[in-house]
Amino acid sequence: MADSNEMTINLVVLGKTQTGKSAAGNSLLGSADFESRLCPSSVTMCCSLGRSGRIAGLIRRNGCESALRVRVLDTPSYPHSALGKQQVRDTVRAALAQHFGEQGLHLALLVLRADLPLCPDESHDTVQLIQELLGPMWKDFTVVLLTHADKAEEAGYSEETYLHSASSTLLSLLSSVQHKYIFLDNHNSIIKEERNIVLRKLLNFIQRNNYQVLFKCSKE
Repeated sequence: MADSNEMTINLVVLGKTQTGKSAAGNSLLGSADFESRLCPSSVTMCCSLGRSGRIAGLIRRNGCESALRVRVLDTPSYPHSALGKQQVRDTVRAALAQHFGEQGLHLALLVLRADLPLCPDESHDTVQLIQELLGPMWKDFTVVLLTHADKAEEAGYSEETYLHSASSTLLSLLSSVQHKYIFLDNHNSIIKEERNIVLRKLLNFIQRNNYQVLFKCSKE
């Protein structure tokens, strides 16, 4: 936290190629920090940190309105079209220590596509990577972010009917992370009101964790 009237939340986005990780990061930041485009191969090759400006009107602390800042770490996908698992794991682990070693990580966002079914083999590798990165408390600090929700809505699915029809693999994953999930449209830039709704949900998950963080190291 920069001061008593400002709070910073630290997030990392993780997931498979072309799930919309970088686009989701841009939506949360309200910017275009991360390269995001349709491509037959993995676009993101290294980790990069994006920072939002001051966001007002979302949180109150000690009876006073506080500004919010969001920091998002974008990461290479896994599986990746050019990088092996160990390369991705080592790259992300080093970036987490570099960027969040002082303030800590509030939440990891596991990005999945709402318009594609989640199958057991597909989820295993990514979930295993998250477990290796976050450690035994990964379930408490992981939120499932379902992107391309606009396509599911166009197909006639509400959030309730979507979950009723979802694969057992997805339902099991949502259960394991205590049903911490958010649906996100993948328009080029979501409107401010939709972004604020998503940020409020993330703040609620952080509050449920009693504002605990991972990777925080005390200075010598």
